[in-house]
Amino acid sequence: MIEWSETQLAFRDMVRRFIDVEVKPQLEAIEHQGEPPYAVLRKLIATFGLGELATAELHASLEREKRALADGTPKPERRRGPSPEAAERAALQAILTTELCRYSLGMVTAWGVSVGLTAGAIMSRGTLAQKERFVPALLSMQNIGAWAITEPDSGSDAFGSMKSTARRDGDHYVLNGSKTFITNGPYADTIIFICKLDDGRPAAERRILSFILDRGTAGLTAGKPLRKMGLHGSPTGELFLDDVRVPRDRLIGESEEAPRGAGAKDTFTAERTGVAAMALGIIEECLQLSLEYAQRRVQFGRPIAEFQLIQLKLANMEVARMNVSNLVFRQVELAAAGRGSDLAEASACKLYSAQVAMQCALEAVQLFGGNGYMAEYRVEQLCRDAKVLQIYAGTDEIQVSQIARSLLARHPVR
Repeated sequence: MIEWSETQLAFRDMVRRFIDVEVKPQLEAIEHQGEPPYAVLRKLIATFGLGELATAELHASLEREKRALADGTPKPERRRGPSPEAAERAALQAILTTELCRYSLGMVTAWGVSVGLTAGAIMSRGTLAQKERFVPALLSMQNIGAWAITEPDSGSDAFGSMKSTARRDGDHYVLNGSKTFITNGPYADTIIFICKLDDGRPAAERRILSFILDRGTAGLTAGKPLRKMGLHGSPTGELFLDDVRVPRDRLIGESEEAPRGAGAKDTFTAERTGVAAMALGIIEECLQLSLEYAQRRVQFGRPIAEFQLIQLKLANMEVARMNVSNLVFRQVELAAAGRGSDLAEASACKLYSAQVAMQCALEAVQLFGGNGYMAEYRVEQLCRDAKVLQIYAGTDEIQVSQIARSLLARHPVR
């Protein structure tokens, strides 16, 4: 795959019209005045029928699972093999993500965590009843979702340093702990709370459990939105749990026997591969804005586009755009083949995409000079937003470690 099809380009044009009418007029309120993005995101989902499509796929999946339960057969595995439908969904999702990230990476993050990570965690390991109860409202964003793993003392070492706990109490669990940097945390209706089972074992040996919590549950407190360098379109906050008592049916899968970190690996893989489309949006917008500015801005009696150092910046942005575009196309091709990236490939994809997005954003600010440092010029926001791609879903350093460990495991010395 080397370019979008005519149908996909037509969809891109539709997305751009929606952004012109619905997103751009709200950017000031969302990016600079603290307005939550959820009304615009719900309108986006409704306009493009995303909720109906996702719900139809959910119902089909649940029906297959019900038939398997009725027949006494194993739970049906996710279909593998070539899938043009999966490829088209991946392509349209990538286009939508890229176009929105040209204006608000935060909006895409808020949407992805709610519809992707939160609903995805339940779909991956939840019971049939849990899927039917919680997922539909997340897919339409009628309910806002949050995936709570990070703690004040556990960032990159998410599981090793985790202090939040679940203690058995009859047929219930009592949850305690705090989470920070939680996307959608201040407004979330449905929260996936990840913690360790306090069963007397040493902390390093304790099982990792995930619970589904509702906003307003006794003992659960959500903090106010945190002030951040960038990603202003994505409300981020803290969660505090003080003896939160929940029944067993809130334990995802209603089982303590899942392997350590089960589900989190798939979540990290999905997050990291998605960064390519996010980075592409930032790179494309930086390049477009820089091309326009370089031809209009006159210094020393000439447009600055005529100076070789400015041309070098533009050329480097174009190289980055081409390379990240190819990573996005690869994700579509993998979907078409019925495959996905493993965690190491996803880490490599994220590492490169995030780094070149940050480089392009910094170069755009430099090209704009003093104007680029002003909030009135959008490269300032793009630069602030780009930095988070090197931090969330695993820092650059964690990606390097993941890639290297995978390489060493594949190529042992004999």
